Amino acid sequence: MLFAKKGVFTLICVIFFAGTAFGQSSFSQGEDLFLHNKPQEALSFLEAALAEDPGNVKACIYLGVSYQQLKRPDEAVVVYNRALPVAGEDAALIAFNLGNAYYAMGNLSLAEESYTQAVAANPDYASAYLNRANAKLTRQALQDAISDYELYLSLEPLSAKRNTIEKLISFIHSEFAAAERERILAEARAAAEAERKKRILEEVAASLQSAAEDTTGLSSGSEEVLGYDGEFELE
Repeated sequence: MLFAKKGVFTLICVIFFAGTAFGQSSFSQGEDLFLHNKPQEALSFLEAALAEDPGNVKACIYLGVSYQQLKRPDEAVVVYNRALPVAGEDAALIAFNLGNAYYAMGNLSLAEESYTQAVAANPDYASAYLNRANAKLTRQALQDAISDYELYLSLEPLSAKRNTIEKLISFIHSEFAAAERERILAEARAAAEAERKKRILEEVAASLQSAAEDTTGLSSGSEEVLGYDGEFELE
C-alpha cells in the first residue's frame, strides 16, 4: 500500500515537472524559431507557452510580431491588447507594435492612439514618432505630421532617413505656401466679383429710381371718369 502511494506521488511529480519543462520548452522553441525568422513554425509553440503562462509578455511580443509577419494583423491586435495592461517596462514596445498592426489594418486613428501610448511610456521612442508622423501624413494631417517628423529627427539626427524626411517637410511647406497663395488669390477674386455685382445692382437701382421720378406726374387713363356735356334725351 505504501508502495502504491509512493508510486502515485512519484507519478504526480513526474507529470508536474514534465508539464513545467514542456512549458519552458514551448517558449524556448518558439523563441528560437522566431529569432530564426520562422514565424509560421513558431506560432504553435508561442501559443502553447501563452496558454500555460498568460503573463509571459515576451511570448506575447513574439507571437504578435509573428502574426504581423504572416499578414494577420487582426490577431496581432488581440495579442497586444491582452498584453498591454501587464506589459510593465515593455509597454512602449507593445503599444508601438499595436500601432503598427492597426496601421496595417488601415485603422489610422487607433494607430495614432497606440503610437501616442508608446511615446507616453517612453518619450524618447523615436520610431513611434516616425510612425505616428506617417499615419498623420496618410490621413493628410500635414502640419501635425511635420511636428512628429521633426521630433523624430531631433532624437535621431544621424538617421539614414533624414534626407528623405527633410525633403518631405520642405515639400509640405511649399504645398502649404502654394495653397495659401491660392487662397489669397481666390479671396481677392471673390472680393472683386462681389464688388462688381454690387456696382451693377447699384446702377440698376439708380436707373429704376430715375425712371420712377420721371413718371410721377402722369396718371393712368383708366382711372379717369369721362364727362358728358350734351343733354341726354329720351325719345
